[in-house]
Amino acid sequence: MLFKPGVDEGTKTASSGTPGKVPARGRRGSAWIVIALLIAAGLAYLGWSAFEQKKRDGRTRPDLAVPVLAATPRVQDVPVYLDGVGAVRALNTVTVRSQVDGKLIAVNFTEGQDVKKGDVLGEIDPVIYQAQYDQAVAKKAQDEAQLANMRLDLKRYQQLAASSAGSKQQADTQAAVVAQQEALVKADQAAIDNAQATLGYTKIIAPISGRAGLRQVDQGNIIHASDATGLVIITQLQPIAVQFSLPQQQITRVNAAVAKGVLEVDVFGNDGVTVADTGRLIGIDNQVDPTTGTLKLKAEFPNGNFQLWPGQFVNVRLKVETLSQATVIPTSAVQRGPLGTFAYVIGSDDTVTAKPVTVTQQNEQDAVIAKGIAPTDRVVTTGFANLSDGAKVNVSENNQPPTADLAPQKRQGRRGNRQDGGNGEHRGRRGEGGQRQPGGAAQENGQPAGGNAKARP
Repeated sequence: MLFKPGVDEGTKTASSGTPGKVPARGRRGSAWIVIALLIAAGLAYLGWSAFEQKKRDGRTRPDLAVPVLAATPRVQDVPVYLDGVGAVRALNTVTVRSQVDGKLIAVNFTEGQDVKKGDVLGEIDPVIYQAQYDQAVAKKAQDEAQLANMRLDLKRYQQLAASSAGSKQQADTQAAVVAQQEALVKADQAAIDNAQATLGYTKIIAPISGRAGLRQVDQGNIIHASDATGLVIITQLQPIAVQFSLPQQQITRVNAAVAKGVLEVDVFGNDGVTVADTGRLIGIDNQVDPTTGTLKLKAEFPNGNFQLWPGQFVNVRLKVETLSQATVIPTSAVQRGPLGTFAYVIGSDDTVTAKPVTVTQQNEQDAVIAKGIAPTDRVVTTGFANLSDGAKVNVSENNQPPTADLAPQKRQGRRGNRQDGGNGEHRGRRGEGGQRQPGGAAQENGQPAGGNAKARP
């Protein structure tokens, strides 16, 4: 028979233990309660610290505006240029050679001298050629004397034939002899002209006006007509030409511009910025170079100050058109992001908005905007590091650079005066995280707020 203790007996048995001794299950429950209370207290302390810190930051750093520089778009006519690289070429180059052989007895120019067309540059010994000329003249005189006598004989034969005192055949024969002698006299005159021309070649004449180069033959040497180097090379420097190349993709654009009129060409100096001279396009090659895929063009420049020199490599720009009343902003205002180019536009409440823009062309200073910017808008040109879409800005004067955001340094200096070492350690931990600016942008160049050692006392 099973025995079940009653309620009173069970209660009695539980209460009959040793006084002051707690059961094991009760002790474990009490330990878990204590641990839970400690965790809750720690979490409460961390929450309170974070709340106090946030409240303290709210008191010491208000929503500050980002200092920027701004500019207003300009509406103006903008020329469109095609850039190329070319080389300066003399418009005319002549190697002055002797046309006869002989001894060079005189050089009448200085190396590097400007000469004019027709100037005598050198003289060859003319003795031999003068003698040949004299011989030709004497031969003509001899033949002319014989011709005069033959004409008298012809006149007599004709008179005799007319009076039937002589034969008509003799008169006709004499007429033929006279004609032969007249032809011989003409040949003598041709020989005189040839000898005279050859004698004239003993004086070496400048065929064009230009700048004489270095002398190739010294005085006293025998000079030959077959010499490849010649006496000197003359180059025409005023005006001067520049031959440059453009990509083959620009052929249609250049031809369309040429059809409208003469195109203006600028050539830059050694600095690549200053325009050395301005000229006009005078020629386009009739085929594309298959090795480079470029088209050759030729321009002519006045070269008034001899700023261009043959053989010099230069940068060239060809003006093909002018954009009328285009919207222009500083190039520094154009930013590039994952979706393309954009610009920060400042609203009436000094809040910036990132607007996508379409850039037609740009250089180091200006950018032409086809779409996205109105002439009345203001665009940010400097101060992008702390800027984000929707941020407040403080626009400085155009002639002053934007000042640095001094609020973090000011707060750091105020807190740095405290003598509490614990606060200093907490400030260092905040500096590592980086102070955030309005709009969510980090400090410029990634410098943490409060991390500048120079700002500490």
